[in-house]
Amino acid sequence: MAEDGAALDGILAQWRRERPDLNTDCMLVCGAVWRAGRRLMDGLKENLDRYGLDFPGMDVLLTLRRNGRDAALSPSEMAADMMLSSGAMTARLDKLEKRALIERRPDPADRRGVKITLTDTGFDLVEALVPDHVAAEEAMLAKLSVSERESLMRLLEKVASP
Repeated sequence: MAEDGAALDGILAQWRRERPDLNTDCMLVCGAVWRAGRRLMDGLKENLDRYGLDFPGMDVLLTLRRNGRDAALSPSEMAADMMLSSGAMTARLDKLEKRALIERRPDPADRRGVKITLTDTGFDLVEALVPDHVAAEEAMLAKLSVSERESLMRLLEKVASP
């Protein structure tokens, strides 16, 4: 990570040379956030590959699982929860349905609607994946104390809020 900091410092120095009229310090912070995000994604990819999943698929499966063993959510409920368009949700669901990890069932309250549920295969996959996922995330954050994690969360929430 020290190399990343040096690289970011170098980039910042170049911008200061080329555009001294601009305060480009924000690039250092944003660059560090992007690089940290990339490292976190890379650190989780190996685990996802082991289960034959990608990030979008994992997101759907974890959303269903965290809503309860027998959760049945409409695609629009899931899209809103995951901040996705309906088109993006449909593509994710199609892919998981082909693998028999989820099932579309008629919505008993709306003849035109469907509810999405985990199949037994999908549930078993998520149950195996989650401990490995948590362990991978924990390993990447191991250098941070509890108070550092809390501070980081507060700062990231400030950046992420509108």
